[in-house]
Amino acid sequence: MSIETVTYGKVTWTNIERPTPEDIEVLRRNYNFHPLDLEDCLSKIERPKIDEYEDYLFIVMHFPVYDPDQHVSRPSEVDFFIGSGYLVTVHDGILRPIYQLFDDCQRYERTRAKHMGRGASRLLYSVIDALVDYCFPILDEVDSNIQVIEEEVFTADMRRIVQDISIVRRDIIALRRIIRPQIAIVANLEQKDRPFIQEELDVYFGDIVDHLNKARDILEDHREVIEGLSETSDSVISYRINEVMRILAIISVVMLPLTLLSGIYGMNIALPLARNPYSFAFVIGLMVLLAGGMIFYFKRRGWL
Repeated sequence: MSIETVTYGKVTWTNIERPTPEDIEVLRRNYNFHPLDLEDCLSKIERPKIDEYEDYLFIVMHFPVYDPDQHVSRPSEVDFFIGSGYLVTVHDGILRPIYQLFDDCQRYERTRAKHMGRGASRLLYSVIDALVDYCFPILDEVDSNIQVIEEEVFTADMRRIVQDISIVRRDIIALRRIIRPQIAIVANLEQKDRPFIQEELDVYFGDIVDHLNKARDILEDHREVIEGLSETSDSVISYRINEVMRILAIISVVMLPLTLLSGIYGMNIALPLARNPYSFAFVIGLMVLLAGGMIFYFKRRGWL
C-alpha cells in the first residue's frame, strides 16, 4: 500500500500516491466517505468539482505537469477529503509540490507547526497554494518558447517555425483547459462558509483565486501573441511562395519565345538561312538577344 500519515496536534494528514483498491478500502474502513467519492479516487478522467457533505468536503482539482516528450502539459488530478481535524490527499505522485510538502512535514517540526498547527483547513490552503504556484514556472517556459519563435520567425526555416508555433499553441490550449476550471473551485472555498473551514482563510483562498486569474490572464496574453505569430508566419510563407511563383513565371515567359523559335527551326521544311553555315550561330544569337531583352524589360518594370 502507498498510504502515509503525519499528525501534528489535532490534525492528521493522510497522503496516498498512486492509489490502489486496497488503499481505497482502508479509507472506507477509517472514514465515513461516500462510496461514489471513493470510486472517483480511482478514476483518471474525473472533472474538477466539489461534493459537499455535512462533515466533510470532497474536492477534485487538476494541475498541469509538462510532458517533455510530447511537448505539452498534461492534467494531473488531486483529490482532497477535508473535514474537522483531517486532510486526505489522493494523487498520482508526479506533482512535486504536494509530495515535497508532505515529506517536509514528516521530517521537520517547524514545517508541521507552520502548515498543520492552525487546523486542517489551513493545511488544505497550503497544499493548494503550493500547487498553484507550481503552475507559473510552466507558464514561464511557455513564454520562453514564444520569445524564441519571435526571434526566429523571419530568419529560420519556416517549416520548423510553423511546427514550433503549433506545439506552443497546443500547450497553451491544454493549460487553459486545466487552469480555468480550478478558479471556480477555489472561489467556492473562499465565498461559502463551512464549519470545518476557518473563516479567516477566506482572504487566503481569495489570494489563490487572484493567482489563478493571473495565470489565466497570462495564458490569454500568450494565446494572442501566438495567434499573431501564426498570422505573421502565414504572411511570410505566402510572400516566399509568391516570390518563388514570380521567378518561375518569369522563367516560363523567357523560355516561351525561345521554345517557339527552336521549334520552328526544328521543323523538317525549307527555312530561311537553313543552308547557311552560320545559321546555328544566328539562331543562338537571336535566342540570347530575345532572352536578354525580356530580362532587361522585366528589370525596368521592377519585376526582377
